[in-house]
Amino acid sequence: MPDSHLLESKKYIDIKVIDGGWDMDAGQQPAECSDLYSIAQDIKHAIMESGLARQLVAERNPALRADVMVQIEQLAERDVRVVPGTATATELEASEITLTATAYEYGDLELSVGENGA
Repeated sequence: MPDSHLLESKKYIDIKVIDGGWDMDAGQQPAECSDLYSIAQDIKHAIMESGLARQLVAERNPALRADVMVQIEQLAERDVRVVPGTATATELEASEITLTATAYEYGDLELSVGENGA
C-alpha cells in the first residue's frame, strides 16, 4: 500500500498519456502524472476534444485563425485551476500551437498541440 504522505502531496493525479496512448512503466502498468503535468494534460485533451485544433489546421483566413486561437485561450482559462487572463496560444507552424498559462497552485505551464493531436 502506498505511503499516505506521498498521496497527500499530490493533489491532481492522472494516467500519463504520450502520443495518444498510455505511458507504461517497466512493469507494464500505466504511469502516473500529477499536479502541473496533469493540469496541462487535461487542457491539451480539452483542446483536442473541442475540435479547435482541427479547425485551426483547416482554416486559411488569418482573421478566422486568430479567432480560433482566442477560443483556445478561452477554453484553457475555463479550467478552474488556471489563472484567468494568463493563457497565451502561439502558432509555431501551420500545424502546431504552444499554449502557456499559469496555474494557481503550481505556476507556469506549457503544452503543445500538433496537427495529429500529439
